[in-house]
Amino acid sequence: MADRCKTSDGCEIAYTLHRGAGANAPRVALVHSLALDRSIWDDVVQALARDTQVLTFDCRGHGLSGQPVMTYTPQLFARDLAELMDHVQWPSAVVGGCSMGGMVAQAFAIGYPQRTTGLVLIDTTAWYGADAPRTWRERGATGKQQGMGALVEFQTGRWFGDAFRTNEKATVDRLVKVFLDNNVDCYVKTCEMLGDGDLRAGLASVKVPTAVVVGEEDYATPVAMAESLHQAIAGSTLTVLPGGRHITPTEKPQDIAARIREVIGRSKAA
Repeated sequence: MADRCKTSDGCEIAYTLHRGAGANAPRVALVHSLALDRSIWDDVVQALARDTQVLTFDCRGHGLSGQPVMTYTPQLFARDLAELMDHVQWPSAVVGGCSMGGMVAQAFAIGYPQRTTGLVLIDTTAWYGADAPRTWRERGATGKQQGMGALVEFQTGRWFGDAFRTNEKATVDRLVKVFLDNNVDCYVKTCEMLGDGDLRAGLASVKVPTAVVVGEEDYATPVAMAESLHQAIAGSTLTVLPGGRHITPTEKPQDIAARIREVIGRSKAA
């Protein structure tokens, strides 16, 4: 089940607001990764819910949200989050994002500093490199020309380590279904967004408590990319999760929840 709000350009955003901890509890907004949906955060939400309000949502072009085929940017997705926060009457929040969601979280912190009380950047980067426009467009073209199923083996090996794929097959199968259900034209546009995205110039402006987290075995956004984020954001922390790959909110939710709690604590002390 999901609630819905409509953005200023008419895109419907599906979201879930977990507010069992009460209106005075700390607020955390979480942004998912490419071609998945807000469910990657389910176990993180469960770990936080006793004393934290958590907002999860499907980015435009994903999940149950609207699927306009248009130019996507991290800044547009960040604006969607700002308008969703308006809708749920949140003036500010700790913002966390995984992979694509981490780029959106960076764009949010840069574009809406007064609404960002802390930042958690998970398995992500500010820039995929000079060759990224080509490689990301090639990935989008594979999905378009061969079908999303042609990418499943590649994706699952990137998302999760071998042991997780064996021991948590039901979870992997569920996320594969989410992946296969994508609107391929929106997938192409999101791949273009990631290939073209470059948030490096704005990182020096980020002044809020920030945690950078990466899986030790993340081949999509390797440890070196996390180190670059850590170096660019003054006062940030860097955590490398042993054995983790690219979707650590699902693979290692307790570790991710712990990093979020640390940022909440630092934001209260700031």
